Amino acid sequence: MTPEEEDDLLEKAAERFGTPCFVYFTERIEQRIALLRENFGERLELSYAVKANPNPTLLAWLSGAIDRLDISSAGELRLAQEAGWNPALLSFTGPGKREAEISEAIRAGVGHLVLESLREARLADRIARQAARVQPVLLRISPESLPRGFGDQMAGRPTHFGIDIEDADEAIAEIQSLPGLLLAGFHIYAGTQCLKPEVIAETYRHLLTIFGRLCSVHGVVPDMLVMGSGLGVPYHEGDTALDLSVVATALHRELAVLRENPRFARTRMVLELGRYLVSEAGYLVTRVISTKVSRGRRIAICDGGMNNHLPASGHFGMVVRRNYRMHRIGKAPDGPCAPLDVVGPLCTSIDRLASGIVLPRIEEGDLLAVHNSGAYGLTASPVHFISHPLPEEILVMAGSLLRATRVPGRISSPDDPVRVIDAAHPAAANQNA
Repeated sequence: MTPEEEDDLLEKAAERFGTPCFVYFTERIEQRIALLRENFGERLELSYAVKANPNPTLLAWLSGAIDRLDISSAGELRLAQEAGWNPALLSFTGPGKREAEISEAIRAGVGHLVLESLREARLADRIARQAARVQPVLLRISPESLPRGFGDQMAGRPTHFGIDIEDADEAIAEIQSLPGLLLAGFHIYAGTQCLKPEVIAETYRHLLTIFGRLCSVHGVVPDMLVMGSGLGVPYHEGDTALDLSVVATALHRELAVLRENPRFARTRMVLELGRYLVSEAGYLVTRVISTKVSRGRRIAICDGGMNNHLPASGHFGMVVRRNYRMHRIGKAPDGPCAPLDVVGPLCTSIDRLASGIVLPRIEEGDLLAVHNSGAYGLTASPVHFISHPLPEEILVMAGSLLRATRVPGRISSPDDPVRVIDAAHPAAANQNA
């Protein structure tokens, strides 16, 4: 799909559903999955971290397109089940699992419970034995170090995630003694948002070394080993997209060495993905309510802001604020570009989507598209602050617009005539309203 075709669909979505709204292009996700399969083949299974974008319609669409889901709460467990996912294909991570959540996950038949502490192990053991089950578990390990180059690195410092590698041997011994649990492997996710393929490849080598040592020392024949991908996306001007082939070439060599050990001959290697899978497939579409000049600075005030897209405002893990990419929708350049501040409608000075971003002249009524909004957008944002209406969510599937706004107990389907709008036939859209 060309940028012009995408803009046409973004404009139609804004006209039909109003703004602000989130629009996700499934074609882009398909292309990303194809790229991953092309580079990694059957060597790695793909797991999607639901926290990146838990839209129920998106989860249903992903069923069959990827191998597994990673969930982090009982709420995400229920979303996955409602979307048609087999609980056996789910792993449950998260450092603050409540007893009721662990019980619900075990009784639902979650494939792997990812243990982040011995407290969780002891709780899960008791619950599993009470249910007359043996629950497969993965132990999450916090490494001592990782190569530099990650947007957020959790290794080598105090962390609430997983078991420190220094304490792993003692923890593994206790877990192996619990009759309600089966230690099926290990999980490491200690760094995110890296755009340097050599750094990611070095990290994977390090993780495989840790897996190999722990399994050998403790006699574990792992069913599954999970690596957090750390694969980054180019949020900002000047960012270079990750060359996945460099990562894949290095990883293939390391996996071949690992597979030479019979202990790992049947181990399922899993790559956990979040933003890399869906971020670049989505846009936040917001309309300019008004423009003004304040002390020589031109400002566009929009109907969507920090309450809809906290990450783009720079308040979601960004140390030094940088603008997300954005563009004006559906209008050819009509003059020189100039710096612009883009802000939202909230009564706070931190409601800012861009500072000094260079765009064509923006006027009242223009539509702006904030790129990289497919992950950590709507559900990572303070949507109830100042009580503005919640944005609609739309999936673009085969050139049609599918309303995918979360409605409790209902998941949109391409066969739902009320919610599908054929972008090529606006008249049909009006009849479906």
